[in-house]
Amino acid sequence: MRDFGIDLFDQWTAMWNGELALADKIMAPEFTLRYAQPGTDVYDDIHDPRALATRIAAHRESAPGLRFEPQGEAVIEMDDARTGFVAHPYGAEFTGPDGRTVSVSGTDILRTVAGVITEVWSASGGRGGRSYY
Repeated sequence: MRDFGIDLFDQWTAMWNGELALADKIMAPEFTLRYAQPGTDVYDDIHDPRALATRIAAHRESAPGLRFEPQGEAVIEMDDARTGFVAHPYGAEFTGPDGRTVSVSGTDILRTVAGVITEVWSASGGRGGRSYY
């Protein structure tokens, strides 16, 4: 199950990097997002894959050069039915208003039921944060 959890997080990351069709594959038909970053209250009312893909597209337009990548080690607790949790630190880079590259980190926790994401917790310092590495 560890390999499945890592692959799922890689697909989650790819979705945030613009592969928006993955939303229909990896997200449950209805899910909950719990984002702690400043300014992320727009995610509170998103509960379906299409709405999430639309919001990610808008977010990417507002952050030139935005790129996410897994960092560090994943923590995975999952049963044979692919129900459980994947927790993984991530890094993000984007171009700041001054034209310089900004690097920040955070941690996402994905709850899965039968192999699809049903709930997400995400914490970082947002655009003003810093990198773990």
